[in-house]
Amino acid sequence: MRRFRVARLRPSLPAIPSRQTLVRARADFTASLVVFLVAVPLCVGVAVASGVPAELGLVTGIVGGLLTGLLPGSSLQVSGPAAGLTVLVYEAVQKYGLGALGALVLCAGVLQLVMGALRLGRWFRAISVAVVQGMLAGIGLVLIAGQLYALADAKAPGNGPANLAGLPGLLVDTLASDPALSALAVSAGTIAVLVLWPKWRRAARVLPAPLVAVALATAVVLALDLPVARVEVAGLLDVVQPPGGADFARLADPGALAGVLGTVLAFALIASAESLFSAAAVDRLHDGPRTDYDKELMAQGAGNTVCGLLGALPMTAVIVRSSANVYAGARTKASRVLHGVWLLLFAAAFPAALGVVPIAALAGVLVHAGGKLIPVKQWCPLWREHRGEAVVLAATAVAIVATNMFEGVLLGLLMAVAKSAWETSHVHLEIVERSEPAVGDGGAGRGTDGHDAAGGAAPGKGKPSIGAPGPAASQPRRPLLVRAVGSATFLRLPKLLDQLEALPEDREIELDLSGLRHLDHACMAALGSWAEQRRGPDGPTRQKAPSTTP
Repeated sequence: MRRFRVARLRPSLPAIPSRQTLVRARADFTASLVVFLVAVPLCVGVAVASGVPAELGLVTGIVGGLLTGLLPGSSLQVSGPAAGLTVLVYEAVQKYGLGALGALVLCAGVLQLVMGALRLGRWFRAISVAVVQGMLAGIGLVLIAGQLYALADAKAPGNGPANLAGLPGLLVDTLASDPALSALAVSAGTIAVLVLWPKWRRAARVLPAPLVAVALATAVVLALDLPVARVEVAGLLDVVQPPGGADFARLADPGALAGVLGTVLAFALIASAESLFSAAAVDRLHDGPRTDYDKELMAQGAGNTVCGLLGALPMTAVIVRSSANVYAGARTKASRVLHGVWLLLFAAAFPAALGVVPIAALAGVLVHAGGKLIPVKQWCPLWREHRGEAVVLAATAVAIVATNMFEGVLLGLLMAVAKSAWETSHVHLEIVERSEPAVGDGGAGRGTDGHDAAGGAAPGKGKPSIGAPGPAASQPRRPLLVRAVGSATFLRLPKLLDQLEALPEDREIELDLSGLRHLDHACMAALGSWAEQRRGPDGPTRQKAPSTTP
């Protein structure tokens, strides 16, 4: 008789999270709170400095957390409104109006999506670091120049040169006004806390410096009832105004179209470059997955598209919040998503809390942030080791202050390209005497710069030379072999011709071009003309076209 054992079915229990999962979740939760506390004063400060309602900065921070934080790309960097675009946003709002800001940001976001789809993200790494540093330095200078007025509750005159020109008058007006002196004292105390608080490392790990500085300034203003300006508060839904057809029509006006296109292009390029450079910097701070630059560019584009639809500020990945996220122990993208949740809850539940924050304190936060954008410590080593890069950096920064963001960055890019072309276009002449026996001068020749000629190689076998014998001499002399080495472009043509024209008139010259890696059309034509002049009407006609491709 067979016996059958019936197995008892047990109900399946939910999987218990592993210890590692719990540790990771706790680290992400803690990091999200730290990033939230850092983001609140920065979001509000950037919005106020941009000339828009403070809540719009929070809207951009919320989108950066909830949308961009969920998308693939960089796992730990945090997006939101950035000080780097403050000047450009302020100029756009003053020129086209607050309603048109959403349309500009929307177009910039769509452009970023297109660039990401075309896989152009990795090419942003080819932008000269000197141009990016100069861009950030110029932004920092313009930001500081504008926020110096907010330190004393005064209104900035306008663009960078006007703000700089008005500083003496600002100083006189501040010294003559008690409310302005009160605001200046609040902002100075804020900057002092921002500088000194990180030195108390144990406390800085718990509470970030921007939050402590703004909280202390607000407490002092409330306790002493100081007559300083405070943030104007409106409801979160009241400030969200999607762009309408009238806004797009205003931007499409033929008279404004050129400026609009420049603004959109500047938004897209600067936001993309800052985000991708921030991603590269964040990757060096942790051992997690590396950034996919094309996906990150598309994530930023999606975020800016939504910000444009909401009429909010443009977003970038921000190194201050991103580094705070990494240092707080974040493990996954959950931390940046949660920081967006906390921003949403704060903006919805406690909007009145912003109404007690003094504008001078936020100006102090932005002045401190602008100072960090200026590479003061890196300047001296860069000047010693790469002087050309230092010149490009300084020129870009000065151009941004003197003109505007777009023109300054464009000038910096042109200077970087010209510097690279000059450095790669290097050509020199090697001059030796041929070994043919003759009566005349002997010994090895010297280069036209006074140094011994390098090498004495004969012309290349596969590349013919241009013969250019000089006038007949009373005594036969050995011909000179002149070998050009390097890259001959129009940038080096004046120096090259000066060296050739300094050669002796009574010697036969053979010009060998086989050592050139590149010979452009201008140099080829100039060298051919020089050879024709050396030959003269009665000279031999044994010139052959050089095989180097122009």
